[in-house]
Amino acid sequence: MKSFFIILLSLSLASANYSEETIKKQYLKSYDYEKIQQYQEAIKVLTPLYKQYSKGYTLNLRFGWLFYLDGKYSDALKFYKKASLINGYAINPKIGLIRVYLATASYGTAEIIAQEILKIDYYNYTSNLLLAQTLIAQGKYKIAEKIVKKMLLIYPTDITFLEELAIIYKATKSIYLKKLYRDILILDPNNIYVNSLNARS
Repeated sequence: MKSFFIILLSLSLASANYSEETIKKQYLKSYDYEKIQQYQEAIKVLTPLYKQYSKGYTLNLRFGWLFYLDGKYSDALKFYKKASLINGYAINPKIGLIRVYLATASYGTAEIIAQEILKIDYYNYTSNLLLAQTLIAQGKYKIAEKIVKKMLLIYPTDITFLEELAIIYKATKSIYLKKLYRDILILDPNNIYVNSLNARS
């Protein structure tokens, strides 16, 4: 995936006289800094490329992600919106926007964007997950439950969606909560979420 990402960027930057090898090195440095949570450094190494190619989709998407990770949400929004304008069909920048709106408690806006994605990709994993989280944050548990159960039909052992269902059941005091806890622990005996709840009870 990363190599394809770099190839796309290198083709876009051909007019800026950047060699593919230079682009690859800058991206690899950025990934390395991201791994150790040095997000400003990860941004800094890509800045020369951005100065030459500010309308590059992949660069704007990458900057949006790095600024999001660094908690610079207004900057993240700017780059995700720009990436989305550059490629209006792309889902990734829209998912990035949802993450930022969730982080800033702009739940209504996050919900609208997630619903827009699902109109073109009904079973998109990440969009469904973020939509469920957005609905839960707003206390819209019944709608969130429908989203989660829809995804569990095709991913019946998916721990992430099972945890979201547990959050919903806990909030709504469902009689099925304890059974769901047991099911999660069968699939994932060291599940941090369920074990932390059991430790407190």
